[in-house]
Amino acid sequence: MTMTRNFVAAALFGASLIAATGASAQGVVNLYSGRHYEADKQLYEQFTQQTGIKVNVVQASGNELITRIEREGANSPGDLFFAEDAGVVGRVKDKGLFQPVKSAALEQNIPANLREPQGHWFGLSTRARVIMYHMDRVKPEQLSTYEDLADPKWKGKILVRSSTNVYNQSLAVGMMEANGVEKAEAWAKGIVANMARAPQGGDRDQITAVMAGEGDIAISNTYYLGHLIAAGKPGQYDKLGVFFPNQKGAGADGRGTQVNISGIGVLKHAPNKDNAVKFIEFLSTPEAQKVFAAANFEYPVRKDAEISPVIAKYGTFKADPLPVSVLAKKNAEAVKLLDRAGWK
Repeated sequence: MTMTRNFVAAALFGASLIAATGASAQGVVNLYSGRHYEADKQLYEQFTQQTGIKVNVVQASGNELITRIEREGANSPGDLFFAEDAGVVGRVKDKGLFQPVKSAALEQNIPANLREPQGHWFGLSTRARVIMYHMDRVKPEQLSTYEDLADPKWKGKILVRSSTNVYNQSLAVGMMEANGVEKAEAWAKGIVANMARAPQGGDRDQITAVMAGEGDIAISNTYYLGHLIAAGKPGQYDKLGVFFPNQKGAGADGRGTQVNISGIGVLKHAPNKDNAVKFIEFLSTPEAQKVFAAANFEYPVRKDAEISPVIAKYGTFKADPLPVSVLAKKNAEAVKLLDRAGWK
């Protein structure tokens, strides 16, 4: 089913949500989600079992959901918006569609750099944007930083998805913050010059293309590899190495690997605000964080939560401390930069 068809289905489903608002809605929470993982269904079921609150879900792309929320206005039945990237929740905040939440539990469970300072949205899981490489064609000692990927030595070797993807837009924001706009644009032009092919497909497609020999390096989020390993044959990805960039050196070279979030916020006109806050608080508990890690191969936001063994085997890394709220704030500027660089 395409996203457009999903959106049509969501629109039809929305009628039932509207009917569920008001006094009859005390036992529900209405979630608009751009995420599409089986792990999330487990979390919805666990929340309902614990609280008796039913989770109604409308699922579509982030942009489609934002359009829907704007159209519904004050009559929107939506309580929560859940997205895969800080850039998306940032757009929702910038449009004034969130309301701030004050929660001692969330402030304790979620590090400050992984949530919006005024409580408009909260990161619930993280993923690292890393360099994946074929061990027969690239050695780890050849790799170092994101910046180095623009070097002509990698010409015809890099696989990466389109600049329309918010993960790459967030990566561009990180480059702007670390090196300035001018150097970040030069870097983006270098990536374009080094592409093995025109951008196509998602992160999984970049990884499988490396394994097929179409390129030597993929820029990808870590959790996609976890899904491929879980669904593949034993040993199928044993030749794929994972390298965490920007771990050594001074300044930008040692700033750490970029980490992004899946973020959630309470919508401005939420008819079930109390239930919505309870839901976010539940998702920050150790048991829920374990599901994000074990079932979806994401990094939990809680320091006391376990990481999936599939991802843990690639080792620990230093994360860029840049607040993810900056990724959201400067998303539009990054889009323009990537356009100027010719990154299609």
